Amino acid sequence: MNPESLFTEGDINQSEQRKNWDLYHDENTRNWLKEDNDLFLHQSLSTPCLDVVESSNGAGLRRLNGKRFLDFHGNSAHQVGFSNPAVIKAIKDQLDVLPFSTRRYTNKPAITFAKKLVGSTGQILNRVLFAPGGSLAIGMALKLARVVTGRHKVISFWDSFHGASLDAISAGGEAMFRKKMGPTMPGVERIPPPNLYRGVLGQNIDNYLEYLEYVIEKEGEIGALLAEPIRNTDVIIPPKSYWKGVREICDRHNILLIFDEIPNGLGRIGEMYAWQYYEVVPDILCLGKGLGGCIMPHAAMLTHEKYNVASEISLGHFTHEKNPVACAAGTATLDYIRENHLLGKVSEDETYLYQRFRDFQNRYELIGDIRGIGLIWGIELVKDRITKEKAVYEAEQLMYACMRDGLSFKVSSGCIIQLLPALTISREELDQALDILEKNLAKISSII
Repeated sequence: MNPESLFTEGDINQSEQRKNWDLYHDENTRNWLKEDNDLFLHQSLSTPCLDVVESSNGAGLRRLNGKRFLDFHGNSAHQVGFSNPAVIKAIKDQLDVLPFSTRRYTNKPAITFAKKLVGSTGQILNRVLFAPGGSLAIGMALKLARVVTGRHKVISFWDSFHGASLDAISAGGEAMFRKKMGPTMPGVERIPPPNLYRGVLGQNIDNYLEYLEYVIEKEGEIGALLAEPIRNTDVIIPPKSYWKGVREICDRHNILLIFDEIPNGLGRIGEMYAWQYYEVVPDILCLGKGLGGCIMPHAAMLTHEKYNVASEISLGHFTHEKNPVACAAGTATLDYIRENHLLGKVSEDETYLYQRFRDFQNRYELIGDIRGIGLIWGIELVKDRITKEKAVYEAEQLMYACMRDGLSFKVSSGCIIQLLPALTISREELDQALDILEKNLAKISSII
């Protein structure tokens, strides 16, 4: 097994268990996977592909072999589910009228969506720029922070992921994305994330705040702090006191607080945005992934009126910045979340999941920690609850066993079972997924 799997944010690509999984496929699927392997450039985290998907609907995907599985991965883009009919209708209707808008013009769908997005923040963040992807939104945020503060230095967290472009991996903390890249964007200082389960600064949240202030004072000239308020890959959910403390520190040192809610915004935690849950308003908010209804690539940067100070430069100016089809999909997504009361549903699901997962933890020593809010959960598997040694092999074994039974999810940091279902998932489907997970937890626990 590649030792780097202990540190990566995604699944293991090359392992004995992956090879065994490949034997599970029928001949038709293997042929298509071979063609994929022969055509696309190979890259870590996505080569070789796991399977061939033929169709999608709601909370699940259908494989080429006809078998359906519940997808608790979804690239964090499936808040309103796969192939959402309301989003598809909005896209089809827009295609008949204005499928593309030349960048020097604006259009009604873009303006309508911008109004909806600003409204979803309670008019608190009232200036917007769109982009075709989340990495680009992060890039715009970093640019704006430089303009506003006159400083280029950024603080981020170790193991954080903010996108795969060169500027995003420079500012991020995921080391594997920077391998062989040579010099990256200068002035980035990385600090330990507030992980109270196995964090390097212990279980006192004040230690993490003191460390942040120490770095700011020692380094000097920091212009921005870039962070996910709730970390997606390893599901780190700091206490409210942490982000309130960070906000105070940033204000004291005139540092812009950039929240990356690209994976977990749009209702995943039972609030529209994590900053609303923490009652901490960022200076800049980045959104993406599910913003296009799990169909269209779309992202956004939101900020305050007082930061509308960069009119002499181009922060974005992308060809598809105000893409009318993507904006129509975005409007349909926001409307669907509101009209179907998904925030309340997600909060109810959270209560149910918490009870089920605590029961799992009481019965299976393999589970070291359970962290979750709304419909984002992380189950950390360990060989020993005292030493907290990562159960890497067992986590991968559990993933493939569940996939055979119809449940897909991602393994992060080598041993964290990351569970992110569509917010539209039914209670029946949720039970089906939990039963599959429990069945295979019991099976693996009986072996070790």
